[in-house]
Amino acid sequence: MEYIAPDRKRRSQKDYTVAFKLSVIEEIEKGALTYRQAQQKYGIQGASTVLSWLRKYSKLDWTTPKAYGLAPKEQTPEQRIKELETALALEKQKNLLLTTVINIAEKQYGVAIKKKSFRKPPGSCSNKDK
Repeated sequence: MEYIAPDRKRRSQKDYTVAFKLSVIEEIEKGALTYRQAQQKYGIQGASTVLSWLRKYSKLDWTTPKAYGLAPKEQTPEQRIKELETALALEKQKNLLLTTVINIAEKQYGVAIKKKSFRKPPGSCSNKDK
């Protein structure tokens, strides 16, 4: 049995407006929240209340439950962009670290670690059939 604090009123699904339900669903579909996070954020008491809203009002298919959450998630473009931006920031940090380590090693030990790339001057060509 669920404990409800004396100062909190037990609510039913009918107590929430359709506009509120749709705004919660929109947040979930954008990937800003999971349905459980939305439940906690907005103080929705029923364990399956938000899921029932998703099944009823969502544009996505919430009728079939995913097996233990192992099914691959389809990401929204916003989620994918955020993931790529995070990965890019991490790679930039790694690059900065490695460049700094190389520069310090070259200065302290006097050894050229960076490979010097051999570039031909523009206009020079190695074709013999000119």
